Amino acid sequence: MGNIEFSETKILKIKEPTTLKSGKVLSNIDIAYETYGKLNENKDNAILVLHALTGSAHAAYKHKDTGKVGWWDDMIGSGKAFDTDKYFIISSNVLGGCYGTTGPASINPETNKPYALDFPVITIEDIVDVQKKLIDYLGIEKIIVAGGSMGGMQAIEWSIRYPKLVKSTILIATSARLNAQGIAFNAVARNAILTDNNFNNGNYYDGENPSSGLSIARMIGHITYLCEEAMYKKFGREFKDSPSFDFGIDFQVESYLQHQGQVFVDRFDANSYLYITKAVDYYDPIKEHGSLEEAFKNSNSRFLIISFSTDWLFTTTQSKQIVNSLIKSNKDVSFVELESKCGHDAFLLEFEKQTKIIKSFLKG
Repeated sequence: MGNIEFSETKILKIKEPTTLKSGKVLSNIDIAYETYGKLNENKDNAILVLHALTGSAHAAYKHKDTGKVGWWDDMIGSGKAFDTDKYFIISSNVLGGCYGTTGPASINPETNKPYALDFPVITIEDIVDVQKKLIDYLGIEKIIVAGGSMGGMQAIEWSIRYPKLVKSTILIATSARLNAQGIAFNAVARNAILTDNNFNNGNYYDGENPSSGLSIARMIGHITYLCEEAMYKKFGREFKDSPSFDFGIDFQVESYLQHQGQVFVDRFDANSYLYITKAVDYYDPIKEHGSLEEAFKNSNSRFLIISFSTDWLFTTTQSKQIVNSLIKSNKDVSFVELESKCGHDAFLLEFEKQTKIIKSFLKG
């Protein structure tokens, strides 16, 4: 692979006020972003990759400060699906996040304290509008957007909201809107945070974090990211050691979930989890526009849609709903369901299968 590539997170400061879908106004927004590859002279070889629920701007390479590898490093780089020899790849942390872009843990200029729950409730539309400010700053005139899970929702909204800018859209393991089951899982996860003894109405930054609630929220999330087959293959009914005959950690799957919860607490902000899951719950272009066909009416984009056979959070049926609406709208759409034993996490793990399809799509 040659020399190891290193990345650096940059911050774009947006001073002009941004009016959100709720009517609230945010000023002085920071946008954390990274870029890989080079922008061509025509400024039309850019791909915006959009992260999922708890992702960051650090999508690829080793970070020069932390040494950590980006969340989609298997997909971004020389010769990979998103080939940095051909394309200029951009990744930004979403509004409401906790990895450099303004969110509830950021300092409110009016109080000089963290916003906490004074931060306005945000939507996917708001997230996309803030990303657009970054794309404008970079001087990009045509763009490809690509994302999995919540990133796919952002990509859908990009194709709807900015039809003159978006030339291709790649939607992976996503849906136009959460079903009731997805909303229910998010509600239970948020409730775990809100009822944590340390939550303190969101004002925990000078004290103890609501670690227990956030850990439980992540455990709930991880159950939805896997599938029955993946869980059986990983853990079966194996004990960690031998039965304890108390209420401690007995099974390997319990140990795994506890570990995932603890690791997450060390890297994510509980308030951000509340805000971002709420944004996902609210997203509904069908309700917003009357139908998906109407939502996509003005889009000039080509579409590639990828689903996974064992994903029960964002199902193939949900992907086909988007496909059928695009066909009815006379849009150029390609669709494939990939066989996988990884559940929803497949969009992060099944990079070899995705690479072949995405490369072919990008060639046109």
